[in-house]
Amino acid sequence: MIKNYLKIALRNLVKNGTFSLINILGLSVGLSACMLIGLYLHYELSYDQFHDKGDRIARVVMEYKMGDSHSSINVTGTKVAPAFKRTFPEVENGVRMYKSELVVKYGEKQFSEPDFYYADSTFFDIFSFKLLQGNPAKALEGPYNVVLSESTAKKYFGDQDPLGKIIRINDTKDFTVTGVAADCPDNSQIKFDFLASFTSIPAARKEETWWNANWATFLLLKNKDSFNSLEAKIPGYMRSQFSKDEMNAGDYLTYHTEPFNKVHLYSEVESSFEPNTSIKYIYIFLAVALMILGIACFTYMNLTTAKATERAKEVGMRKVLGAMRKQLFWQFISESVILTFGSLLLAFALLYFELGPFNRLVERDLSMGVIFSPLNLLFISGVCVVIAVMAGSYPALILSGFQPLKVLKGTFKTSVSGLVLRKTLIIFQFSISVFFIIGTLVVKNQLAFIQNKKLGYNKEHVLVLPTDGKIVKQLSTIKSEFKASTSVLSVSGAYETPVSVNGSYSIWTEGMPVGKSNNIMALPADNDFIETASLQLVSGNPLTKADMGRIGNEDANNDYYYFTLNESAVKKLGWTNENAIGRKMNLGEGRNGEVKAVVKDFHFASLHQKIAPLVIFPDTYPNVIMVKLSGNNMPQAIDFIRDKWQVLAPHHPFSYRFMDDEYNNLYTTEMRTGTAFSIFAFLAIFLAALGLLGLATFSIQQRIKEIGIRKVLGASVGGITYLISKDFLKLVFVAVMIGSPAAYFTMKFWLEDFVYKADIAWWVFAVTGAGAMLITVLTVSWQAIKAALMNPVKSLKSE
Repeated sequence: MIKNYLKIALRNLVKNGTFSLINILGLSVGLSACMLIGLYLHYELSYDQFHDKGDRIARVVMEYKMGDSHSSINVTGTKVAPAFKRTFPEVENGVRMYKSELVVKYGEKQFSEPDFYYADSTFFDIFSFKLLQGNPAKALEGPYNVVLSESTAKKYFGDQDPLGKIIRINDTKDFTVTGVAADCPDNSQIKFDFLASFTSIPAARKEETWWNANWATFLLLKNKDSFNSLEAKIPGYMRSQFSKDEMNAGDYLTYHTEPFNKVHLYSEVESSFEPNTSIKYIYIFLAVALMILGIACFTYMNLTTAKATERAKEVGMRKVLGAMRKQLFWQFISESVILTFGSLLLAFALLYFELGPFNRLVERDLSMGVIFSPLNLLFISGVCVVIAVMAGSYPALILSGFQPLKVLKGTFKTSVSGLVLRKTLIIFQFSISVFFIIGTLVVKNQLAFIQNKKLGYNKEHVLVLPTDGKIVKQLSTIKSEFKASTSVLSVSGAYETPVSVNGSYSIWTEGMPVGKSNNIMALPADNDFIETASLQLVSGNPLTKADMGRIGNEDANNDYYYFTLNESAVKKLGWTNENAIGRKMNLGEGRNGEVKAVVKDFHFASLHQKIAPLVIFPDTYPNVIMVKLSGNNMPQAIDFIRDKWQVLAPHHPFSYRFMDDEYNNLYTTEMRTGTAFSIFAFLAIFLAALGLLGLATFSIQQRIKEIGIRKVLGASVGGITYLISKDFLKLVFVAVMIGSPAAYFTMKFWLEDFVYKADIAWWVFAVTGAGAMLITVLTVSWQAIKAALMNPVKSLKSE
C-alpha cells in the first residue's frame, strides 16, 4: 500500500512539474532561511554556557549618582572583589580583569596584540577555560606571569615548548610564560590571547579603592540561589562605607550582580570586553524565521488547494472503484511528505552556499555541524512532518471528500470556502512582505540619519594611532614630523577619540561647599584636540602650548589646569557660555584650575544616549594619537605616516584605524539588522511572488476558454490583462492596509532605543504600497499577457 502511495505521489509530482517546482523551491528557500536563523539563534543562546560554574558566576555592575549625574557602568574599583569576599558569606571567590592592547615581542617576532588581558590568580578556579600546559592554581600567582592561548603560543614559538619562555611587553617589561590555554570559544565574552597576572599592574593600580573604576569584576557565589540575598545586602553595606562628609545628600555608590551567562543577551550594561546582543533581536529573528516559513507553507497550501479541481475526476474514479476516503487522504498526505522532505534536501544544499555570506554578515563562525546533531535532525524532521501534515491536510480532506457522482458528471465546482482560503493566504503572505519592506526602509532611513547627523565634530579622514610610554615621550617630535606633509592638517593626543568618551570624574566648582562635589564625564587631551576634532568654539580661547606647560610639574600642587566645557556642562553648573570663562574648578584628584573655553555640544556617545555634560582637560599621557588628513592622496599620506612611524617608533608595529570606522562600530547591531531585514524582505517578496505566480498561472488555466471567447469578441490584450490582474491587486491592497500599521508600531518601538532618530516618513508607506502593487502587476501580467496572446482557436479547442 505504502509503495503504491509513493509511486502515485511521484507520478503526480512529475506530471505537475511547474507547480511541483514552485512548491519545492519555495519550501526549500523557506526551510534554508529558517535553518540559517536557527544556527544564529543557537549560537547566541549558547553564549557563555560552557562554564561548569556558570550558574554561580556574577558580573558586578557599578551604579552611582553624583549630583545630576547617574550612571551604571561595567567596571568597578579594585576593592569590590576582595571586600565582598571578606564581607558576604554568599561570595566564595572573586576575580578582577582588565583588557588592553599591547605590543609583544619575542626574538624577531613583534605584534600589536589587541586581546591582552590581566586577571587575578583565581581566574581558572572561576571560569572553565581549559589549561593545556601549566598549573591553573599557580599560573597567574606572581607578577609578570602570563598564559598564552594555544594559537598564540604557536604563533610565537612554533613547535617549541613555550613554558618558561620570556616575552617582552611594550618594550619595557619581561613576562614569563607559565601556561598555555585552549583557544577561547567564539561564543564567549572573554576571548584572550594573553592572560597576565593582575599583580603585574603597577602598584598604584592595585590599591583597594571603591573609585577609579577600570576593572571588570566577577564573583563566584557559593550557591546559584544566592543572587537575590547578596543583591539585597549590598546597598546597605555600601552606605556604611561613606560618611556624610564624603557624599552629598542624595548621592550614592552601589553595586549590582548579574548572572554572567545572561550578560550577553539580557544586560542593559555592555560587557567589558565586547558589545552585547539584545534578547530583543533574538525574538525578532525568531519571528522572522516563523514568518518566512509561514509564507513558504502558505504558498504550498495555496497552490495545492487551487489544483484540487484538476484532480476531481481522478478522485471520483478512485471512489467508484472502491477507494476509501482514508486511503485517498493518506495518498495526498504522502505527496505532501515527499515534496516537503525533497525540499529539505534542497534546503541543506542551499544552506551550504548561504552560510559563508551569512557568517560575514553577522560576524560569527556558524557551522552546519550543529544542524546534523541527532537531536537537531530529529527536531528538523519533526518540523517537516508538521509542515507536511498542516500543508497537505486541508487539500487532502477536500479532495478525499469529493462526491464521485457530481465529479464524473462534470457538475463539481470549486467551493467558496476554498476560494476564501486562497485569498486569505495571499493577503497574509503579502502582509508579511509589506511588513519586511517597511521595516527595511525604516532601519535604512535611521542608519542614513546616523551617518548624516551633524555630530559636532568631524570624523572624516582622521587616523587613530596607538601609543605607549616611549611614543608619549617623543610626541612633540612625532607631531612635527607628521605635519611636514601637506596632507596632514593637525595632530593631537588624547585618552580616547571624541566618538566614545567613557571617563567619569568628580567635579567641584566655586560656590559649592568644601568637601562636596558632583560627577561629570571628562576627556584628557592636549592643546590640539579642538582643532583636530573640528569642535566649534562658543566662547573663550582654545588651549595653547603654554597652557600645557602649566601641568606635569614634579610637585603636582604647582599644576594649574585650563578646562574646556561643553554647553551641557555649562548649563548643568548654572552658568552661561560667557560668564563660565575664568570660573574656578577642581576635577578629580587635585586638578585645580579655571574654565578657559566653551565648545558647542557634540555627540561623544552613540545616538542612543542624550548628550551629557563634559569637561576636556589638559593631559600629557595620551592613549591615542589622532591625525587629521586633508583627504587628498590618502594612500600616499598613510605611507608617509607609516615611514615616519617606523623611524620614530620602531619598537611599535604601525597600526591604525579610521575614526569614522570607530563611529560605525557603535551601530554594528543596527547595521546587521538593516542588512538582515533587506535579505529577509527580499525572501518574503520572492516567496510571496512565487506563490502569486503559481496561483495566477492556475487561475489563467481555469479561465482559458473565457479568455479565448473575449478575444474573439474583440477584447484587447491590455483589457484581458487588467481583468485578470485587478482581483489580485485588490488582495494586495488589503495586505498593504494590514501590514502597514503592524510595521509602523513595531518600528516605532524599535526607534525608542534612540534619543536622536529619524521620523517614520509617509513616503515609506507610499513606496511600499506602490512596490507591492508593481510586483503584483509584473508577476500576474506576465502570465496574463501570455494567455491573451494565445490563439483563441487553440484555447477554445482545449478541454
